[in-house]
Amino acid sequence: MGMENGGAAQAPRAHTIALNDRRKLCITGVEDVDCFNEQIVVLQTPLGTLTVTGAGLNVSQLNLEDGRVALEGEVDAMEYTGGKKKGGVLGRLFR
Repeated sequence: MGMENGGAAQAPRAHTIALNDRRKLCITGVEDVDCFNEQIVVLQTPLGTLTVTGAGLNVSQLNLEDGRVALEGEVDAMEYTGGKKKGGVLGRLFR
């Protein structure tokens, strides 16, 4: 009883990104927030580190228990680093 989680590794959360009009960004599957300010937000996801850059960025919702983060402001770029590399189409083309 009470041992449902019993130290077993949890399955990775589903990771999604929804961007509306480059002004509102909703992200699920967030494991941690490394840092944020008006120009950059750095998030840990099951697929690697996600860096969001822009202007006037504001974290409007943060719930790490559910893995949800909502940002508002002008989104200029989103970039993944680290995480699982599977080669992808370009990796196979340039072998």
